[in-house]
Amino acid sequence: MSAEFLSRLTATMLSSIRTRRRSQPRDDERGQGMVEYALILVPIAVVVIVILAVVGNQVNNVFSNVTSGIGN
Repeated sequence: MSAEFLSRLTATMLSSIRTRRRSQPRDDERGQGMVEYALILVPIAVVVIVILAVVGNQVNNVFSNVTSGIGN
């Protein structure tokens, strides 16, 4: 093998390694996606709980009326 071939092969391999490193998240960024999902889901869950607390009795009454109406 010639020195020129080995030089090109080495350059190609190093370029490939650098490209892969850039495309993969670093170790300290791996949990970032989960944190972002949690930051989105927690406020949604709080809003749903508050809505259910406010209108929960009204919804329960509607279902009770429907079931008693079906029973007659």
